[in-house]
Amino acid sequence: MEEATTNTNNNNNNNNNNNNNNNNRSTIINNSTTTRRSSGSGGGGGVALKSSSSELDLDRPNIEDYLPSGSSIIEPPRGKLRMRDLLDISPTLTEAAGAIVDDSFTRCFKSIPQEPWNWNIYLFPLWCCGVLVRYLILFPTRCLVLTIGWIIFLSSFIPVHFLLKHDKLRKKLERSLVEMMCSFFVASWTGVIKYHGPRPSIRPQQVFVANHTSMIDFIILEQMTAFAVIMQKHPGWVGLLQSTALESVGCIWFNRSEAKDREIVAKKLRDHVQGADNNPLLIFPEGTCVNNHYTVMFKKGAFELDCTVCPVAIKYNKIFVDAFWNSRKQSFTKHLLQLMTSWAVVCDVWYLEPQNKKPGETAIEFAERVRDIISTRAGLKKVPWDGYLKYSRPSPKHRERKQQSFAESVLQRLEEK
Repeated sequence: MEEATTNTNNNNNNNNNNNNNNNNRSTIINNSTTTRRSSGSGGGGGVALKSSSSELDLDRPNIEDYLPSGSSIIEPPRGKLRMRDLLDISPTLTEAAGAIVDDSFTRCFKSIPQEPWNWNIYLFPLWCCGVLVRYLILFPTRCLVLTIGWIIFLSSFIPVHFLLKHDKLRKKLERSLVEMMCSFFVASWTGVIKYHGPRPSIRPQQVFVANHTSMIDFIILEQMTAFAVIMQKHPGWVGLLQSTALESVGCIWFNRSEAKDREIVAKKLRDHVQGADNNPLLIFPEGTCVNNHYTVMFKKGAFELDCTVCPVAIKYNKIFVDAFWNSRKQSFTKHLLQLMTSWAVVCDVWYLEPQNKKPGETAIEFAERVRDIISTRAGLKKVPWDGYLKYSRPSPKHRERKQQSFAESVLQRLEEK
């Protein structure tokens, strides 16, 4: 009887302990649920949570989405730190976690849409009228202007290029015809371009460098001065135009996938800047198109030529159209159609003070100094990224593993303290 009584008491004690544990678990779950609701609502939480949520950026991704699956369901033992607790008490950590998920490299190559303005019944009819004007009146007129330009250019360029034997006169006429054709392109967008600073002139031992948003950067600069540009070789009608008309002004082409092209291009650059009669050399040292909000790292090739570097800053006004060209999502033909169906392309171009390499300054330091000058003038943000990473970006799974590893390391260090 005593043993039975003892066993009965032990069972009662165990049941009481289990009930207490279950109550503790339910309390933890209720507390965590209350914390999530109070932090997610605008004004349902306490004073501390309310002040923290007002400082958080609600547009940032949730870091819990990048944690191991089930981490938000399985509750840890009492006293153990959780990621949501850190986010609730630390807005700074939320900023850092959001910056990892939505990093500055990705934002450099995204087109940022403008806020819609045709949001009510009063403005929507005006927007519809604008669409009709742009597509039924402006677009056909611009196509006609561009067609007339092509007819004049081809009928003049072909005889000059193949029949005229005088080299100096032929180069001068070809230069003028290329400038004229670029002017027709700008007119087909109703381009409103403001040029600031002295117009570039033909001089030896100088190279012009500019930030890069689209291939139309070259067209906008070319209509004022016939530059010899270094550019990626493109397929289609753009490639045909590169190998004929633009070849006549001394442009240099390369294939990004060919390693041998780099040595050949470097030699051509050195030879070009030495010629007194060659057209000014224009280089886009970023190596890729950026969305005109940022500048990525400049390649050092243009700054190793031992010549004067003339910075050019280009800034587009997005009031009518975003001039950024994402070559991965649309062809250049579609990009031109987008520009031709907009109201206008508004742009400012600054020809800045020429720069020379300082004593003891490396090519990389020289490139960063020039990038800082261009970024300041155009109001662009500098980011420490190589633009070529755009063509060899890591997979999303690799980025998520890195983000998860960072979150776990932060938790581990804070738990140790």
